Amino acid sequence: MSKKLAFFSNLPFQLRLIAIFLLTSALSFAMSLFLNQNINRSLDNINSVYTSNNALNDINSTLESLQTSIQQYLETKSSDSLNNYYFYAQQYRNRIDSMNSMILDQESASMEKNIYNLSETYLTTADQSIEAKRARDSVNYHALFNEASEYYRFLTSYIYSLNNQQFVTNSRNYHSLESSLRSLERINHLMTIAVALFNIFLVILLVGQMTKPLLRLAAASDRVASGDFDVELPPVTSSDELGTVTSAFNQMLVSIRRYIEQVRSSMEAEKKAQERELLMETHLKDAQLKYYQAQIHPHFLFNSLNAGAQMAMMEDAERTCTFIQNMAEFFRYSMKSLQTDVYLPEEIALVENYLAIMNVRFSGDIHFEKIIDCDIVNVRMPCMILQPVVENAIQYGIRDIERDGWIRLHIRAKDGFVLISITDNGSGMTQERLEDVRSGHTGSEPSEKNSNGIGLGNVRERLKLYYNEDNLFSIDSPGPELGTSVLIRIPIDDMEVL
Repeated sequence: MSKKLAFFSNLPFQLRLIAIFLLTSALSFAMSLFLNQNINRSLDNINSVYTSNNALNDINSTLESLQTSIQQYLETKSSDSLNNYYFYAQQYRNRIDSMNSMILDQESASMEKNIYNLSETYLTTADQSIEAKRARDSVNYHALFNEASEYYRFLTSYIYSLNNQQFVTNSRNYHSLESSLRSLERINHLMTIAVALFNIFLVILLVGQMTKPLLRLAAASDRVASGDFDVELPPVTSSDELGTVTSAFNQMLVSIRRYIEQVRSSMEAEKKAQERELLMETHLKDAQLKYYQAQIHPHFLFNSLNAGAQMAMMEDAERTCTFIQNMAEFFRYSMKSLQTDVYLPEEIALVENYLAIMNVRFSGDIHFEKIIDCDIVNVRMPCMILQPVVENAIQYGIRDIERDGWIRLHIRAKDGFVLISITDNGSGMTQERLEDVRSGHTGSEPSEKNSNGIGLGNVRERLKLYYNEDNLFSIDSPGPELGTSVLIRIPIDDMEVL
């Protein structure tokens, strides 16, 4: 029995509800079928109770019609009355022959036998009377008719007595059948109550199987919601929908416990990392102190260049004065911290200043073209981004070519970015070299003494850290002696760029 209950408990709720519905429906159908059969049997018995009385009444009515047709023929000798006689005589014989099926007891059987015999004598006498009338034997047909009439009175009396006796018997049977119907009614009520109680029992059983796991699960959920993750896992007692939900809850709780443990471990690791970071900040402060100390020499050089520019101006050496001023301006800008940001026009001015200095060295062989297709006044970006790219183009592209070198700066706005492309017609790169530069394995880092020491890899990383985005820096070259192109994408966000 327990195995059957366990099997039933493991069924899905939908199948359990369908099984209960089918079971109760089968019980109700069986009860209805049983009651209908008994009620139909009782109704058939009730219908047959007074069948014998109806049959006797039909016999008596046919006998009266037969007697009347004989009398009419003897008086009128019409063919209609003769035909009626033959018709009713045949009907009466048929009804008399079927009387045996109505007999219910011995006394009634004796009376039926007398009626049957007396009817045969009556019919014989009636036939003789009719034949005597047709033969115009007036003496005999009167005597025969009187004799037939006497038999008629006896038959009527016997039929009446038998009918009364059958009525009494049928009345007793009717009361007995009425009592049976009332018993069936009581049985119907009892069976209806029994089926209802059984349905209630099944519903209570099913609801109990549903609510007990739900209550355990709800209690565990409340404790978890209050922050108690050490609650005992609810047992999985079945493989139905509730069992699946309970199993999923247990897995979730186990995962939360593991996650909390991982967070604890992570917090401990983060705490250790913070301690290391504090130590690194201490070292960084020492390094910054040394950096500020190292800036004393650029400031001294910057001030010296300004003094030299004033002297060149006083001596009317205009080109020398311009060169020294460009050098001073370049050193002044380069002393800015790389962590600050500047406006894009400042970066472009630094590029132009740097190219002016380089053209003194390269005798004006570097041609510079600037194309600006959008408003760049409000565009901010990290400091020292464009100049290292231009410096890289000169040192590794234009420097070693025999033809005139040129550098093109093109700025435009597209899809929420300011696109800055710096293109040269220098030495270019092979595909292998280009892949190395893109991957950062062998970045193009200036190594000249007059370089500012900031290479393309540094530019790429500072753009990534500043904007917290990848793919802001890209470099491409069609091949050796075909030049190089660098594309820098600056997110504009809410900046006004037209």
